[in-house]
Amino acid sequence: MTSAETSAERTTKALRSARWQSWPRWVARATLLWAVSYAGFGLACALTGTPLLHHGGAPMGSGAGWVVLGVGALGAAVSGAVLLCTLRPALRVLLLVVCGLAGIAAFSLLMDVITLVLGQGVDSWVSTAHKVLAAVGAVLLAATARSGRDRPVRVTVRAPSAAPRPIRLGARAGTLAFVPYAAMKLVWASGGTFAGITGEEMLAISERNGASGVFLTLESWGLDPTALLAVLGVFLLWGLVRPWGQVFPRWTPFLRGRRVPRWLPLAPALLGAATLAPYGVAGIGYLALATTGAVPMRRGDFHSTGDALLVGWIGMAAFAVYGIALTLAARSYWLRTRPVRPTGGKARGGPGA
Repeated sequence: MTSAETSAERTTKALRSARWQSWPRWVARATLLWAVSYAGFGLACALTGTPLLHHGGAPMGSGAGWVVLGVGALGAAVSGAVLLCTLRPALRVLLLVVCGLAGIAAFSLLMDVITLVLGQGVDSWVSTAHKVLAAVGAVLLAATARSGRDRPVRVTVRAPSAAPRPIRLGARAGTLAFVPYAAMKLVWASGGTFAGITGEEMLAISERNGASGVFLTLESWGLDPTALLAVLGVFLLWGLVRPWGQVFPRWTPFLRGRRVPRWLPLAPALLGAATLAPYGVAGIGYLALATTGAVPMRRGDFHSTGDALLVGWIGMAAFAVYGIALTLAARSYWLRTRPVRPTGGKARGGPGA
């Protein structure tokens, strides 16, 4: 190794060290800015009586604005304390609590994203903006909670590996859970009848609900967009559990053979898991009560309550099983792609490999 190469390597190490040392400060500042903005957003909604919660397109009161104000104020107080003093264990716990509250507030953001991709309108743009703001806050709060930990200057990248067998079995279950859902959608898209609803009736319902021209065109071709999204979801799931999900394929220009950035599959996986798993599990619980007659079941666009229950069971079972499988696969991917901490010297690192 030449002296020039040694100097360049030392410069790179110094830049990495400076970057990691400055990261905790700017991420805490960004979190404080978010918290103040989030509190202001909640105050504006509370004073104007703008509802942030909707169910079935109907607004559900305006009291949520005061809750958002409280969460934002707590986040501002905690992140401000982090900037004024060191990140103590109690502050880290409070950051994680606010992070959890922001994550709950961002629930169903994925559903809004899907409806927008399909060209349909959301229940409320204010509610969607709130979910986006809450999701950003959850990321910043989690980063601030971890910012006090030491970061490695030099790390070793793990070789691509497959998930353990139980995780792969979960991926199979998540894939199979979407088969009845995709089949049901394709039956309607091809003009068939399922649960008492014909393909023409379903197309008319989609058009009445504001579906885009692209959505309706795909439906007329026998391709249901939600079934295509299910295929993409299964592709993401298997990319998380198989080694090929960690390296760009050979046919990708300029990226062939390079490692996939961890955030690229983990970002949609975490968003999907945080939405689909609780949505599906809660939906199954409600359907179980509705099946026994403990709670009423709305018929909606279906001709009978039994038809609505049948479609509901197919959809919620797919969301629940896939969401749980995606959660386990994302955690496995996170652990398998963590950089390895150096074993010798005084190098500092995060959680052990």
